[in-house]
Amino acid sequence: MPDLVVPALGESITEAVISRWHKKVGDPVAPDEPVVALETDKITVDLPSPAAGALAEQRFAEGATVRVGDVVGTISEGAQPAAGDGKGAAAEPPAARQAAPDKQAAPPARQGAPARQAAPPARQAAPPAAARPPAPPAPSPGAGSDNGERSHAASRRLSPSMRRAQREETTPPPIAADPRAAASTPTAAATPAPAHARAPSPAGAAEREDVVPMTPIRKRIAERLLEAQQSAATLTTFNEVDMTRVMALRDRFKQEFADRHGVKLGFMSFFVKASIAALELFPGLNAEVRGDAIVYKKHYDLGVAVSTERGLIVPVLREADRLSFAEIELGIGELATRARNGKLGLDDLVGGTFSITNGGIYGSMMSTPMLNYPQTGILGMHNIVERPVAIGGQVQIRPIMYVALTYDHRVVDGREAVSFLVAVKQRIEDPDRLMFAL
Repeated sequence: MPDLVVPALGESITEAVISRWHKKVGDPVAPDEPVVALETDKITVDLPSPAAGALAEQRFAEGATVRVGDVVGTISEGAQPAAGDGKGAAAEPPAARQAAPDKQAAPPARQGAPARQAAPPARQAAPPAAARPPAPPAPSPGAGSDNGERSHAASRRLSPSMRRAQREETTPPPIAADPRAAASTPTAAATPAPAHARAPSPAGAAEREDVVPMTPIRKRIAERLLEAQQSAATLTTFNEVDMTRVMALRDRFKQEFADRHGVKLGFMSFFVKASIAALELFPGLNAEVRGDAIVYKKHYDLGVAVSTERGLIVPVLREADRLSFAEIELGIGELATRARNGKLGLDDLVGGTFSITNGGIYGSMMSTPMLNYPQTGILGMHNIVERPVAIGGQVQIRPIMYVALTYDHRVVDGREAVSFLVAVKQRIEDPDRLMFAL
């Protein structure tokens, strides 16, 4: 029977978690039909059936960790669909096959053979409560250690069923470590513990919390965040951007843009263009530390953070400096859709040189984004809020966005970081600069 084998999932990925079985044992499958979903620390992939037939075996349950090369299940070739459709019975699940011998009818008795006893003799009933040996008396407050030892020895002589009956009928009072303390301290039955000191019952504890194992992606996110904090000297600087002109430009052309290119004109394409122009001026933010050297990248592959049900993923927009506004919007939209559908490949998640995250879509006013290590910079966008600002000696209401830049201080000085944000601010507030690559 063909096996379902965990394939090579990419460089440095050696294991995965079975996130979902698409098929149950006995279900018919077609060639290349997804049977089981494997989730790694970067992507989720479907393992297809190598042949037509039925799923004969599931060797691992959902949530189990498997390694590359493991056989997670088998396919029974040529198996018929499940019974009820007139085409025969499906492959019998292993549990059903195992239980089959137990269902066989007993052979008929030979003619003339003496009748066997109808039923085995009943087990001897447990002695009634009155006949059970009395529980050993609890030691008195002033009793010495001899009484305690004799009581413990008597308990050892009782059978397990007697000890169980004894526990059900009586609950001995707690024995204090010091007999003198027991004589002067009221028992637990006399003085009930306060409500806040009582331990919750197991059932109550289960209702108050859910224990859910971390997914591989969530584990990887945690590892990368800790790695960024421990390996880089991160600082964050802030600025504010007046969005008046870029919003007016967007409103002016958004319908024509959508009709022409089939995608909405968003703010992300403006910030991608502005960031690339600023990165060309300050290459330390498009770099990484490799050993004792600084590697300055001459290509601009920008990571764009996308929120999914499994966590935050940062797919990479390749060669962003060569893309038009429409190509940027189309590329980001495609990456976001594939990320939320679990269709990203490993190549979509590695090799970024700089990242942009937009917490403003969730209403964030200001935050300190975390580096996508080993990158040296990440730009954080936030929500747009109308605020009073002083312009030419007068107070005006303008749409303002706060922006943040987190950077690796080992490579980038504060002057460069602040100047980078100013360069982004200038190009957003005066978008004509972007048209002429200024």
